[in-house]
Amino acid sequence: MSKLDCICKIPMLQNFMDGISAEEQERFLDQVEEVDLAADEDLFCEGEEPQGLYALVDGEYQVTKMIGGQSVVLATERPGAFVGEISMLTGVPHTATARATMPSHFLKFDAAMFSQMKGNPIVRAIIKAMIDRLRDTEVTVQQHEKLSALGRLSAGLAHELNNPASASLRASRQMPETVGSLQGLALKIHKLRLNSEQIDFLGEYGNLLIGRAMQPQLLSPLEQSDREDAVADWIDTESASDGIDDGWKFAATLVESGVTVDELKMVKEKLGSDSLPDAMAWLDSVLTLTSLMRIVEQSSQRISELVKAVKDYTYMDQSPVQEVDIRTGIENTLIILAHKLKNFAIVRDFAPDLPKITVHGSELNQVWTNLIDNAIDALEEHPPKDAKPTITIRTSFDNDMIKVQIIDNGPGIPEDVQSRVFEPFFTTKPVGKGTGLGLDIAHKIITQHKGNIQLYSKPGETCFQIWLPVGEA
Repeated sequence: MSKLDCICKIPMLQNFMDGISAEEQERFLDQVEEVDLAADEDLFCEGEEPQGLYALVDGEYQVTKMIGGQSVVLATERPGAFVGEISMLTGVPHTATARATMPSHFLKFDAAMFSQMKGNPIVRAIIKAMIDRLRDTEVTVQQHEKLSALGRLSAGLAHELNNPASASLRASRQMPETVGSLQGLALKIHKLRLNSEQIDFLGEYGNLLIGRAMQPQLLSPLEQSDREDAVADWIDTESASDGIDDGWKFAATLVESGVTVDELKMVKEKLGSDSLPDAMAWLDSVLTLTSLMRIVEQSSQRISELVKAVKDYTYMDQSPVQEVDIRTGIENTLIILAHKLKNFAIVRDFAPDLPKITVHGSELNQVWTNLIDNAIDALEEHPPKDAKPTITIRTSFDNDMIKVQIIDNGPGIPEDVQSRVFEPFFTTKPVGKGTGLGLDIAHKIITQHKGNIQLYSKPGETCFQIWLPVGEA
């Protein structure tokens, strides 16, 4: 099939050829290159430099993009379709991959040729088609980006919820056995024939230890170990004749409740040697049950905090526009991203007198998420050599404007690309890791709120500075 026959199969190009002279047609055809691909062969790949514009004559191709570590199909095109226009228009590497799904035949128009044809009606038609495609692609990728971000946040949240839920489940399963043991020990103590003073002492001391167990001391690992050794040694040496063996079994529980060797001596003196073994076992069971209850309480509280943070983060059950405390929004974002921040230092420098601002709260939280997530990626990719990876979040208020700064001590963004970071599909991340829409989305949200976002970056410091007016959104 001749080039002219190929062009005639594409309506827009055929109309163009019909409107020019034979000489112009020949000159035009000389600049057109034919490309044949087998099934599953790539026309171009995401991240490659733009080569030109391609028109599909026969066959079929798919456009795919890596989003959230997965290859997502953006479009499946048939004869007459154009591809490669986004990169040719913007000059950036291809933002997606075009792959033939069956044997396919393409016409290729290089960028120089396209530039020479700038004044022709066909070029104007192609440009319009390109703009429409760019808009459709951006909408599609934004939707996938939001779903991918939601998936990442959900996975992190599931991890954060699983830890306290598992701890609570383990503790609740141990409770029946501990309660049964405690009941048996209580009956033993009842048979010891303790006098009223001894019973009062044991009850009061038990309540004292329960109070301590609900708010245990924070000891260093070394101090904890030393105290446990001391308590275990005393039990083993001083009380072996009293029927208490394996003091290490009691040591950890007792030390967690602040029990010292001096207190154990006092208990022995108050209750007597015969009563000491059962009293010690009873105290251990009481404190074990208290510890399990504390785990359930703390786990439930953690789950409740996470659920509240998610509700506040999404502004669930609230109107689209709210009066928002910027600090609360940022804190909720940090809670949602906590699973990714475990190895980072977070520095908060919040102005105490920051007024509330009327905005679309969930959209603004998406801005904080995108910016903090970018800082995490930069620090994970290139951690600072002589310092801990640190993200600083600073807020201030000046001239009826709230200023938010999100700063990381990563490698910085090269000066030659700083002016392009807010462009759609532009990314400095490795191919497949970023969509190039995170900062574009953030920029649009901020400008929709009549604010401003700027980048300041140098080696060792990158700062995104956001200005938001106080008033109606």
